[in-house]
Amino acid sequence: MTETVDVPIIAPDVPVYAHPGDAGADLVAAEAVRLEPGRRALVGTGVRIALPEGYVAFVVPRSGLAAKHGITIVNAPGTVDAGYRGEIKVILLNTDSEHAHDIAVGDRIAQLIVMPVPRARFVPVEALPDSARGEGGFGSTGYQKDNKDGVLA
Repeated sequence: MTETVDVPIIAPDVPVYAHPGDAGADLVAAEAVRLEPGRRALVGTGVRIALPEGYVAFVVPRSGLAAKHGITIVNAPGTVDAGYRGEIKVILLNTDSEHAHDIAVGDRIAQLIVMPVPRARFVPVEALPDSARGEGGFGSTGYQKDNKDGVLA
C-alpha cells in the first residue's frame, strides 16, 4: 500500500487522480487561453496548497495534450516548494508550428505529483568516489558528438 499524505488545499476544482495507481492528479485551467503556434502562456489553475515540510509537488505535462496538440510545459517539471502558498500556475507552450490551440476553463492542462524529498546536507570533500559513469555527461549513454561542428548526431 502506498503512503497517503494530507495536503490542505484551496481550489475551485480539487485535483483528482484519473485512475487508481496514477502518480499525477490532474490540474485544470481556471481561465480560458488561446495558444497560438509557437507561443506560451501562464495559465492559472486556482489551486493553492500547503505541502507538509519534507514534501514537494511537481507540475508535469499531460501526455495526451502533447501527443494530440503539441502542448507542453516550458519549465517541466515545475517545482512547488513546501513553503509556497500562492496559486499554482502552468507555463504552457504550443510546439505546433501551424495550429493554435484553445484552452477552456476546466480543461485538464497538467498533472501534479506530490513526493517526499529528503533534505540534503552538502559535505565538502577533496575528491569524489569513482562511479561506473564517471564524468560522462550529456551524450555519454548513446549519443555521439559530431566533432566538426559540435552538433549531436
